Amino acid sequence: MKITISGPPGSGTTTVAKIVAQKLGLKLISAGDVFRQLAAKKGMTVEEFSQYAEENPEIDRLIDQTQKEMAEKERDVVVEGRLSGWFVKNADLKVWIFADPEIRYSRIAKREGKDLAAVRQETKLREDLEKRRYWKFYSIDIDNWTVYDLIINSGSFDAEGVADLILKAVEVKKIKVDQK
Repeated sequence: MKITISGPPGSGTTTVAKIVAQKLGLKLISAGDVFRQLAAKKGMTVEEFSQYAEENPEIDRLIDQTQKEMAEKERDVVVEGRLSGWFVKNADLKVWIFADPEIRYSRIAKREGKDLAAVRQETKLREDLEKRRYWKFYSIDIDNWTVYDLIINSGSFDAEGVADLILKAVEVKKIKVDQK
């Protein structure tokens, strides 16, 4: 089974994807991990690297193409990334996780040990830059959730609860497939 898990920064996609992959015994492919590693290699923050990526489209294309190719080679995998639901065409389940922006900013501030006001500003900038890049490079409107099978508000559940909802959807989807 191929599952994609997407959502904005701070929505919990990475944490949830790790839980789902572990519970199902699936490999995890994370675009965010690749992006953060590339930022660190350049000695940049995620926000700085996001701005750099806007000027250098090969960065996004490299991450997206790498993730797509890795996912296509796997039969059983969880693919986590903002655009994975758009790029992994043969996914069995596509999930979008979201939360109120203030919840997301608070999570990021706590995770990164930063001031909430700074995180709010950085994250808004990052999301604006990403939204423009996705439209410019791929004609993808990141606010269009119609490609997803399941949409979950992570502000209403903890990471385990979100993972449990995804696992239940996997179970239901398998039942539907088995009944055909």
